[in-house]
Amino acid sequence: MNNSMKIAVAAAALGMATQAFAQITFYEGDGLRGRAYTANGQVRDLGRVGYNDRASSVVVDRGQWEVCEDANFRGQCMILRRGSYESLRGMGLNNRISSVRPVKARDRYDNEAPPPIAQPSYEWRRRAGERIIEVPVSSVHAVVGPPEQRCWVERQQVQEPPRANPGGVIAGALIGGILGHQIGGGTGRTVATAGGAIAGAAVGNNVANQNNVSTRDVRRCENVGNQQPQYWDVSYNYRGVEHHVQMSNPPGNTVSINAKTGEPRG
Repeated sequence: MNNSMKIAVAAAALGMATQAFAQITFYEGDGLRGRAYTANGQVRDLGRVGYNDRASSVVVDRGQWEVCEDANFRGQCMILRRGSYESLRGMGLNNRISSVRPVKARDRYDNEAPPPIAQPSYEWRRRAGERIIEVPVSSVHAVVGPPEQRCWVERQQVQEPPRANPGGVIAGALIGGILGHQIGGGTGRTVATAGGAIAGAAVGNNVANQNNVSTRDVRRCENVGNQQPQYWDVSYNYRGVEHHVQMSNPPGNTVSINAKTGEPRG
């Protein structure tokens, strides 16, 4: 066997080995939730395994995979690298995948999907093939966030600071002077006239300032209690061990857990 043939055979063997270790898991719901299906090789028609047009999120554990919207790898196809794809909506493949197959590793494909999370991420999510059971919930606590500040703008009348009003001063001085002039006689009348003018000017200025009111938009705020829970702290007992899990939605009477480890599953 010449060198060219040996290289070709080695490359083919490497490609087959790479694909043999490939694995991809589909989930019916966004965020790697819901019923799962795992493939280790090509599937020309997912309808034959009851999973046609059902995938909403994907985890590629090993290798690279081509997913297509029609059977026999037709229609729109995309290449998925290793990692977690928590939603297929942005790719236009949500509930549209009908066939899947492993592909050879390359530096780049023209139809490669947007980069996934760096590593496959399961956390508490359901794995394919694991045994799930339901256990009763022992306690539930809704945890709310800190108080929130609610602000609004309202229009109201505002009394402006007093300021000199020439018109009011002159009118008040004239009226005060006339009234003062009618009191007493001689020097006393002069004093009364001057005092009346001064007092009248002050009164006239105050009267004029009573109408010195403007309308403004005033911002007001108040702290209100946050009634929306941030999460639910859920407890359950399994094989004599108390477990806790934080859930984004209120639970029912039971939670789903791994039958072997007791870990919660979505």
